[in-house]
Amino acid sequence: MKYEFSDRVIALAGVFQAAQLVHELAKHAQADGEDIQTCLNSIVNDAPDSVIAVYGDLQKIRTGLICLNEQLGLQQGKREVEITRYVMGMLFLERKLAKTPALMSAVGAGIDGVSRQLEHFPIEHENVIANLAGVYSDNLSPLSFRIMVSGEPANLANPVLANKIRALLLAGIRSAVLWRQTGGRRWQLLFQRSKYVDQCLHLLQQQ
Repeated sequence: MKYEFSDRVIALAGVFQAAQLVHELAKHAQADGEDIQTCLNSIVNDAPDSVIAVYGDLQKIRTGLICLNEQLGLQQGKREVEITRYVMGMLFLERKLAKTPALMSAVGAGIDGVSRQLEHFPIEHENVIANLAGVYSDNLSPLSFRIMVSGEPANLANPVLANKIRALLLAGIRSAVLWRQTGGRRWQLLFQRSKYVDQCLHLLQQQ
């Protein structure tokens, strides 16, 4: 499949949306339910006919596009250091995962198991989210690099919220895989920042 630069930006917006939601859950114990559902669905959507189909449509990835614009744009007052840290962590874990085929296969098998579970439960069901969190914990947490989530201790100690956070980190890594497939590279975030922001604004104006 031939990818456009807009596909690359959409995939990166998926990473930023996951990071934004992790930040909100860790700090405030709540986040937009539809945005969470979009991220979770992106994990199990394994046969999309386009990049935007991974998420549904542009409206469903709007939060990620806005976050991308705020984090990479010129308005420094809107940047959240923790969101940037989560994004870079997910991009780094994607690279670690890609270099370990056995681990990639294990993650794929875990996601296949969740897909079968969806025959009986909706994606937002606690059992499904717990299984997605398990895929993350079992396969990515043991790696030498771990994403340390900052937030209110009570929120991070809440098993339901902790599972949502881990499931969203898995969703962000899935989007990072897609970003890499569309030609995304970490150096672009430094040297092509304005190009990403311009395309992001163009996509937001289409909504």
